[in-house]
Amino acid sequence: MAISSIIIINGPNLNLLGKRQPEIYGSTSFEVYLSTLRAKYPEIDIEYFQSNHEGHLIDCLHEAGFSEIGVILNAGGYTHTSIALADAVAGIPAPVVEVHISDIYARESFRHHSYLKEVCIHSIIGKGLSGYDEAIEHFLNG
Repeated sequence: MAISSIIIINGPNLNLLGKRQPEIYGSTSFEVYLSTLRAKYPEIDIEYFQSNHEGHLIDCLHEAGFSEIGVILNAGGYTHTSIALADAVAGIPAPVVEVHISDIYARESFRHHSYLKEVCIHSIIGKGLSGYDEAIEHFLNG
């Protein structure tokens, strides 16, 4: 996959990284981590979008998903509830990698099902923020 541009799309409550439940999600804000990613991968244009609103996430997928871009999607709680987000991913040609900071399969049973898993090219679960790094590597190295 020759990807030179990636958009990271984070869903609800991920704007609270570094503040919310640090025992699960760590103490680093995503903005700080994003700077680290951009410095590590200067050859990749890394865009970022976060919303707590399902429709805004769908709009972002529609807008980005028809360009030559790789998508890293952490849909947060919408992973387990949103058929609409899964339909949006299925409806775009851009490849999408699903990322979850925590291990959704080791948490509450309602988190065990992902509507996104079947429509994404790869899933990275429970690797903390480094899961985003692994997703970029997946785009670069397959």
